Amino acid sequence: MTEKKTWDKVNQWGEELTLLREIIQKTELIETNKWGGEIYTINNKNVIGIGGFKNYFTIWFWNGVFLKDEAKVLVNANEGVTKGLRQWRFISAADINEKLVLHYINEAIANEKAGLSIKPEKKEAMQCNFFENELNKDSKLKAAFEKFSPYKQKEFWEFMATSKQEKTKVTRLEKIRSMIMEGMGLNEKYRK
Repeated sequence: MTEKKTWDKVNQWGEELTLLREIIQKTELIETNKWGGEIYTINNKNVIGIGGFKNYFTIWFWNGVFLKDEAKVLVNANEGVTKGLRQWRFISAADINEKLVLHYINEAIANEKAGLSIKPEKKEAMQCNFFENELNKDSKLKAAFEKFSPYKQKEFWEFMATSKQEKTKVTRLEKIRSMIMEGMGLNEKYRK
């Protein structure tokens, strides 16, 4: 049997997280483990997660931005960065109102079923004139590069575009030229 992973950074919220888990089990959500912690899903879509931190334990709602939040309990954990995620923080088991927690969870489930979600913004790949010129000068390099998926191409573009000096661009091109010709993505050696 594999050990269940829980986000409890300080190992002080075991009892409280168990209480939240028992409430969540009264819903139709399916428990899974992702990113080293407990996530609850419906139709393979993330709805909520639970975890403990230094000063609080929490339920986070993946698309919490769509919750009505009549009780004004939700916070954006990373203002200006986090778009849809919202947290409900607790500092003791006494803070947990089971009826209200279930209300929020069931609303989150209904929102997920209704397809309410924030779509990630698609970022354009960075451009690098130096790299583009090198690809245009070397048809074999360009042909090998074009065999990569758009995602892997984007990694190469960003690697080249983030170099400021000409000598750095030359050094980086030397580094990636053989990788491209061998069909090896920029970060493949780290993904094994």
